Amino acid sequence: MSTYPDLPLDDAVLEATPYPLFRRWLNAAEAANLPEFNAMALATASIDGKPSCRMVLLRGNDDEGFLFFTNYLSRKGSELAVNPFASLLFFWAPFQRQIRIEGTVRLATPAESDAYFASRPKGHRVGAHVSPQSQVIANREFLKQRMHELERQYQDTENVPRPEHWGGYRLTPLAIEFWQGRENRLHDRIRYAKLADGRWLKQRLAP
Repeated sequence: MSTYPDLPLDDAVLEATPYPLFRRWLNAAEAANLPEFNAMALATASIDGKPSCRMVLLRGNDDEGFLFFTNYLSRKGSELAVNPFASLLFFWAPFQRQIRIEGTVRLATPAESDAYFASRPKGHRVGAHVSPQSQVIANREFLKQRMHELERQYQDTENVPRPEHWGGYRLTPLAIEFWQGRENRLHDRIRYAKLADGRWLKQRLAP
């Protein structure tokens, strides 16, 4: 039998927008030293509706949305180019909490992508040039050889430029659902849905 923490989710006292609660839950996961507390499943779909899903890391959030970075030529990048809708899922098992987010996706600004790229360790920046993400390669030796070549190229400088095919995306939410595990499978589910006038409709869903 699952044991759920006593963490009720009372919609009567929640804010009018979903962002304060999102930040409280994210901060709680970080404060608890949960591994990869900012990890989220990102689901995209092809133009004909075939879905794919993978884990990425949240690298920023504000009232404009949720920011992550990747190779624009990857499968997710190719799918977002033709179908700019996606969903995110956070799950923190010790708290029995999950957050589902659905929305539209657009490219981050070049300045945002440049700033984050510059903050990464040098090896990660070099690696962004190495991997043709999601493409078929002959073997791992291909990656190792290319990495060695680029390490030599940039060995005397910290200035590794951001590849044009690498950068950020921002998901702007249309709906955010908070799920809090409760005993007897009578979980709390609170959904915020974005209205046409920009306000949020807050509703409780049956578990």
